[in-house]
Parts: sequence; C-alpha cells; structure tokens
Amino acid sequence: MSSRYEKIPRVISARVCGTYSVRLEFDDGVVKQVNLRGFLWGEVFEPLLDPTYFARVAIDPELGTIVWPNEADFAPETLYELPDEREHAA
Repeated sequence: MSSRYEKIPRVISARVCGTYSVRLEFDDGVVKQVNLRGFLWGEVFEPLLDPTYFARVAIDPELGTIVWPNEADFAPETLYELPDEREHAA
C-alpha cells in the first residue's frame, strides 16, 4: 500500500453528539468527535444539512465508514485525520 497508513482505519462506532458532530471510534482504539459542517455542500451532502437527516448516520461494515440513506459517505482516512473538536473547545 502506498499510503501513509499501515492499513486504512475503519470506523466501528458512530454516534451523533451535536449539530453536524459525530463521535467516532476506529478499529485501532482512537476515539474522536468531529464536526462535518464544512463538508456538507454539493448535491450528495446537502440533505445532511437537515439535522434530522444527519442523525440517520450509520456504519457501513463493508466500507468501514459512516454513511447515510442517500449513499453519502466519507473516506475513513479523512475522518481519521480530522481534528477532535473536543480538544479545541473553549
């Protein structure tokens, strides 16, 4: 594999914990809370601007990441690299 990951991280747990925020647990034990608001643009992601729809997040065990009913998803590597918003809270 030519990436900087020994293996691609996989999301094993996800829970909505705020407007556009999700608490994620990865298969290597890393747990972080990420805010996805900055990514919610374009045809596929616009439905996620509705907090009720955003709350329909699920884990796709085959892809190892979070998905929504309209097939919107994020690469697990992207989620893994996002900062934990709890570390930046005032």
